[in-house]
Amino acid sequence: MRKLSPSRRRELKARSHALDPVVLIGGAGLSPAVLSEIDCALKSHELIKVRVPGAVRPERETLLAEICRQTGAQPVQHIGKILVLFRESPERSRDSGKNSVRRIRRGR
Repeated sequence: MRKLSPSRRRELKARSHALDPVVLIGGAGLSPAVLSEIDCALKSHELIKVRVPGAVRPERETLLAEICRQTGAQPVQHIGKILVLFRESPERSRDSGKNSVRRIRRGR
């Protein structure tokens, strides 16, 4: 999987400001059900926020790396207890060109 370029990461960070977390990782940690929900959300939205309320920063960094490894997502941002993840949908990229996120953001 390619790493995000700095300009692409900046676009995704800006776009993520308006999003609310769609997945909450609770006391059970990163269970298969949580991973399935994250995978489903990434298929639907490409860019998502995940809230991790009960963990300290090193644990959140480990969770972020594990989520990315298991789902094929790329980390965009880790700020406080919020993780921002991106995984490009092959269907969207094939149908709408390489700048699909940019077009959506600009309203085109």
